[in-house]
Amino acid sequence: MSDGPVNEADLDWTDHEHGDRTFKRKQIGDAAGGEKLGASLYAVPPGKRLWVRHYHEGNEEAIFVRGGTGTLRLGPEADEHALEPGDYVALPAGEESAHEIEAGESELRLLMVSTMEEPDITVYPDREMVGLYAGSPPGGEKADRTLSTYLDITGEKEYWDE
Repeated sequence: MSDGPVNEADLDWTDHEHGDRTFKRKQIGDAAGGEKLGASLYAVPPGKRLWVRHYHEGNEEAIFVRGGTGTLRLGPEADEHALEPGDYVALPAGEESAHEIEAGESELRLLMVSTMEEPDITVYPDREMVGLYAGSPPGGEKADRTLSTYLDITGEKEYWDE
């Protein structure tokens, strides 16, 4: 149940630094009591990138550019699209929505929204990796997850093998 409006100014940024993947995040959907819809504000420094290129098999995402410019690499071929304030991108579940975002010459500010369904499989095509999540979706409460793992996408085992 919602406790009413949440103002972004009242929330602290969470810093994420992983080499050239450096950004700040405010999880406003969670703070407002959202359960089936997640929403986060992002600030990506010039020339830095957001999450590793990926797509979801069970969740839909969307991007709204609030400020700055950047590049969106979209789809199986990572086609480049310029991003500028006011742009909105829908990312339905599936390979056609594989995406990665890089800030341009100024800080890129985004609102990202996603459904919060679980279980979910997240595919990372450039790393030939999959993420499996149950109990809590990607972006959800990690402590509630009953399954959270990353696997080589080509790792297979026969069903009847012991």
